[in-house]
Amino acid sequence: MAAARHSLANKWLKDNPMAAAKKLKVTQTGSPIRRPQDQRATLIGLGLNKMNRTRVLDDTPSIRGMIDKVSHMVKVEEVDA
Repeated sequence: MAAARHSLANKWLKDNPMAAAKKLKVTQTGSPIRRPQDQRATLIGLGLNKMNRTRVLDDTPSIRGMIDKVSHMVKVEEVDA
C-alpha cells in the first residue's frame, strides 16, 4: 500500500513540473493542548510549535498529508515561489 502511495506521489510530481515550485504558507491557529501525541509531532514536523507561527513550505504530497492530519489546527494559503 505504501509503495502505491509513493508511486502516485512520484507520478503527480512528474505530471506537474511546476508543482515543486509552489509553496504553501502554513499558520498554526489551534493549540496542541489535549491533542494526541501524533498530532503534536506532526505540528513539530511542519515547524510549528507555538500559536500563530507561520512557515512557508514546499507543496509536496508529504507536506499535504501532514497538513490534512492537523487541518483543524492550521490555516493554509498558496504562495507563488
